[in-house]
Amino acid sequence: MTDNNRIILIMARTISVVFTPFYLPLVALIVLFMVSYLSMLPLVYKGLVLLIVWLFTCLIPTTLIHLYRRYQGWSLLKLLSREGRIVPYVISIGCYFTCFYIMNALHIPHFMSSIVVAALAIQIFGAIINHWWKISTHTAAIGGTTGALLAFSQIFGFNPLWWLCFLIILAGIIGTGRMILRIHTLGEICGGYLLGLFAGFIAVILS
Repeated sequence: MTDNNRIILIMARTISVVFTPFYLPLVALIVLFMVSYLSMLPLVYKGLVLLIVWLFTCLIPTTLIHLYRRYQGWSLLKLLSREGRIVPYVISIGCYFTCFYIMNALHIPHFMSSIVVAALAIQIFGAIINHWWKISTHTAAIGGTTGALLAFSQIFGFNPLWWLCFLIILAGIIGTGRMILRIHTLGEICGGYLLGLFAGFIAVILS
């Protein structure tokens, strides 16, 4: 392997880790705080909401999935296989649903909880499709963020052009990284993105 190829692989792995699907609901919520009237909410309140979302969409599911992999004695490649992703999907769906339930119980504005609903919808549809086709959860997540952005731009009446350009470029980078690592094919990358795009948009619009 040449030095250039080694550098490309390191970059692809770094992109996959940094832009893991579990972080994107949190990122989407931060963007919502920046571009909508929700930016006027008290900082402590926004911090509490971000903490709840981080706990139940990032920390808890990733920790449980890691413990499950250790318990099974699986390699990371085994966990990423179509069969190996079933239990991680179940864990994620359970954590996301719990997050949505807590947000509702605390009467957090539905515009915030709709992001979790969008992520939950992507997880559920992804789990169903996974029985036949191993779509990319990475591009499904960035597609869901893009769909949610388009929906919020309709609801709040702001111009999403620059954010949209950024997300599309980012989606291309993430998808390319996953293909370089030979984890997904182009079809799985595009299928995941389209699933996320439509699920994210519809979940936010209908919430």
